Amino acid sequence: MHTMAEITTAKPLLPDGLVAIVKEDCPTCVLVAPVLADLADRASMTTITQDNAAFPQAADWVVHDHDLAYSWFHDIDTVPTLLRVVDGEPTERLEGWKRDDWEAFTGIDDLGADLPDWRPGCGSLSVDPNRADELAVRFSGSTMRSRRVEIAALEDEWEALYDRDWSDGLPVVPPTEARVLRMLEGTTRANDEIVAVVPPDLADVTVEKIAINAVMAGCRPDYLPVVIAAVEAICTDDFNMHGVLATTMDVGPIIIVNGPIAREIGMNSGGNVL
Repeated sequence: MHTMAEITTAKPLLPDGLVAIVKEDCPTCVLVAPVLADLADRASMTTITQDNAAFPQAADWVVHDHDLAYSWFHDIDTVPTLLRVVDGEPTERLEGWKRDDWEAFTGIDDLGADLPDWRPGCGSLSVDPNRADELAVRFSGSTMRSRRVEIAALEDEWEALYDRDWSDGLPVVPPTEARVLRMLEGTTRANDEIVAVVPPDLADVTVEKIAINAVMAGCRPDYLPVVIAAVEAICTDDFNMHGVLATTMDVGPIIIVNGPIAREIGMNSGGNVL
């Protein structure tokens, strides 16, 4: 399931020279706004703003990182970040505000003389937990091969899964591309590796397909290696999953995870375990 209009993988080059990455929703960035204007005048510095396009002011030296591509591709964790850029790529960087360091970095004295000597930075919007997964989908060049299913904006995702017979009536987690990519971080195996042949239709099941189902089941990424091992086990001739699925056999399989691995991945064995 994928609801984003497009996936972009082109890395934007930064303007050469001094570049500052900021956002208005950061007290330290607001604090150094006069310094940014001063550096734009004295050192032709470019400021890239993550949220408000007119912060620190509407000017030709301010660039709006509207889709956070600059911030994501150039690994901006903290704002303000001051960069030295050569041929479109950062060669040096400073994070937060410390007058002495900014003066040494820029080669310009008397920066923010009326400001505190030091202030910590804030988290970049590109690493915001509410945005990071979707940014990874948009920019990482995902190689997922599964079919994307578009869900209308006014359509309830959970009802859509039920209407498509993707559940047995119990609620499942919508397998968005961001969630599946996060699940795949739980294994080093290739997405397209065929893990087993699943009866009764004898369909190949890949690591990616297992990850999609693990998302729907509410698994954590740490659980994925165990889920993959379980799929490998139940698809062997010895287990005879074909006989379980393709007959009126009155039993159902259950997977019990025991031993050190259960503790290692933090699998629940207490309240609401069943």
